[in-house]
Amino acid sequence: MILNGRQTRTIWLNDDGWSVGILNQTLLPHRLETVTLRTLDDAAYAIQAMLVRGAPLIGATAAYGLALSLREDASDNALAEAVTMLAQQRPTAINLRWALESVRRVVQPLQPNARAAAAYVRAAELCDDDIACCRSIGQHGLALIKTIADRKSATSPGQPVNILTHCNAGWLACVDWGTATSPIYHAHDAGIAVHVFVDETRPRNQGASLTAFELLQHGVPHTLIVDNAGGHLMQQGEIDLVLVGTDRVAANGDVANKIGTYLKALAAVDTGVPFYVALPHSTIDWSVAQGADIPIEERDASEVLRVQGRLDDGRIASVAISAGDTPARNPAFDVTPARLITGLITERGICPASLSGLLSLYPERRVAAA
Repeated sequence: MILNGRQTRTIWLNDDGWSVGILNQTLLPHRLETVTLRTLDDAAYAIQAMLVRGAPLIGATAAYGLALSLREDASDNALAEAVTMLAQQRPTAINLRWALESVRRVVQPLQPNARAAAAYVRAAELCDDDIACCRSIGQHGLALIKTIADRKSATSPGQPVNILTHCNAGWLACVDWGTATSPIYHAHDAGIAVHVFVDETRPRNQGASLTAFELLQHGVPHTLIVDNAGGHLMQQGEIDLVLVGTDRVAANGDVANKIGTYLKALAAVDTGVPFYVALPHSTIDWSVAQGADIPIEERDASEVLRVQGRLDDGRIASVAISAGDTPARNPAFDVTPARLITGLITERGICPASLSGLLSLYPERRVAAA
């Protein structure tokens, strides 16, 4: 996607051929800073501290983290320990475990001296696969947006398709394109008038700091709103489509996504607004029957009690927003039941949020789901 006018990925190999470059997303949108990962610990910290975030990008970072680890020690014990350590950093996003197991399956049968090189190859393949999946998600979602645009043009010529999104499921959450934003970018690039209402997405404000930033970089019209304004805008008829991403989809179509997604789905159903979830195959957890079985990460309360921003003098600072002794809880995700979801947009097409719907696109998973 576009960053300062240049095509950019969120993760890359540096010129030395082995260290890994990432964007430090905790400083966006106020400061653009790259970070070099050289060790397993570097990769683990980047995931845990959310220098990288978003399920697909977490998986890609973990894959490269495993490759970095194998450069130092490629023994069976070291491989097992590295996989365990990386998997523990973020429990909800299934892409993390999926990517680690994908690399492990490739390197485990090899001699130790061949493992690191094979891990780098597999990590690069996973990145390319993510880009291809997100591009296809965008193409399938484009058809959905075009249908809405054609319908609106018949009654309200010149009016854009108004899309509400929550958190950041953009290219900053993936290797490129994004999931929920990919249809938006495809529509914008195809000349379809779109306008995005961007939830700020407390407590880490990924909508305000990341989604709005990347939409601005790509030239997509957008408006930032507080999290609780979405329902009101739906009631007023100002939203044509809700489009979000997800960190894990259960086999029955239940979806775990950033906290607050469930409330958007409830409002969408009440007001008759279509609610779609965009995801690649790596986000489906066929081993989890329902959303209630998905582990929900509970993060540090400080994220709720403080907010980060840029001061008038240009400094980036974290400031308290409540009394010092105020207790707080910080569940990072919630589960949206499949019954509230209009459809799932995947790289293979659009399907109902159900086991049968998912199997219609992934028939090879019938044995695993049985």
